[in-house]
Amino acid sequence: MMAAISASRAGAKVVLIEKNEKLGRKLLLTGKGRCNLTQAEFDNRKLTESYGKNGKFLFSSLSKFSVADTMDFFEKNGLKLKTERGARVFPQSNKSTDVLNTLLNCLNKQKVKKVTKAVAIRIESENGLITGVKLNITKIKAKNYIFCTGGKSYPQTGSNGEAFNWLEKIGHHIAKLKPSLTPIKIEELWLKELQGLSLKNVEISLLKNGKKTSGRFGEMIFAHFGISGPIVLDISKEVGEALDEDRENIKLSLDLKPALDFQTLDERIQRDFQKYNNKLFRNALDDLLPQKMIPIVIKLSRIDPNKHVNLISRTERQSLTNLLKNVEMTVAGLLGFDFAIVTSGGVDLKEVDPKTMRSKIIKNLYFAGEILDLDGPTGGYNLQVAWTTGFVAGLNAAENL
Repeated sequence: MMAAISASRAGAKVVLIEKNEKLGRKLLLTGKGRCNLTQAEFDNRKLTESYGKNGKFLFSSLSKFSVADTMDFFEKNGLKLKTERGARVFPQSNKSTDVLNTLLNCLNKQKVKKVTKAVAIRIESENGLITGVKLNITKIKAKNYIFCTGGKSYPQTGSNGEAFNWLEKIGHHIAKLKPSLTPIKIEELWLKELQGLSLKNVEISLLKNGKKTSGRFGEMIFAHFGISGPIVLDISKEVGEALDEDRENIKLSLDLKPALDFQTLDERIQRDFQKYNNKLFRNALDDLLPQKMIPIVIKLSRIDPNKHVNLISRTERQSLTNLLKNVEMTVAGLLGFDFAIVTSGGVDLKEVDPKTMRSKIIKNLYFAGEILDLDGPTGGYNLQVAWTTGFVAGLNAAENL
């Protein structure tokens, strides 16, 4: 949609081909239906660092359409925005439908022709150029083409990855496709007893051979299959890469009290034990943990739940402290593309001009969005890729007619 708006504003006659009956199906799902449409990081260099090693590809395009330009675009088109905790930008209405309607209004204003329920059957090419797109309902010929077909995540919205097959046939290389920003499956059965429990201000870390390699602080939630929530989604890409390298020696560590070091937490537990001096261990953890988690922590601590707290030894207490700082979980795998917010991998960035989004292999082909080998964490980063690359691809596809 952004590519079509940008191209039409630059003077091109544009046809937008959509597989679904309506546009923006995946957009409506973002931010739990609220649409976290960008991340309020106005330093382009810092922003690109958030995308990892491929982030520098985005730098020149951000100079043409930045986070500030994104916010300005939506506000000038009548959508009021707000910035929440973690610099996440949302529509003031908290409705993703309002973001979609803003884009639809722009498309209509620019007289972009929309062809819906149109499934691409075949991409026709000759002498390094695309010559046409065969659809289920018609055939379309154009001077320039922009592929914005997404990755493989949420295939029920239409993005099943079929475009990667077309591209390989016409000479492009595709970096391995993996689910990213996805929930994580855990082997331990005790997690099922915590289903639905949400934890705030905790830290989850990736352990390789017992050594911490990275961590995330914030909110998570337990599910019947394992764990989810913002910090879990953010670390899932690294977990997936680690599993590919060495599945046997990968674990996750949950720190339930990351704001307290071992000694401070031990002193806190001692105060609680003094407060509940005459109570049983199972009744002495109410100030320390959510109610639903207490039976699990007791089980994992291996301390007799019916032991009076004044009889708990120093070794047992310190063992409890260690547990609260390091609840280990065995990773069974990632939940997969059906539940992944974005796809990691895609069109090899070496084959795309970062200034124009133009293919270096097919001269009248441009790319935008998740189809590229470029993905970031939660918090509006991935939609910013869509706005930036869409704007730049549309502008250059129009100017190079």
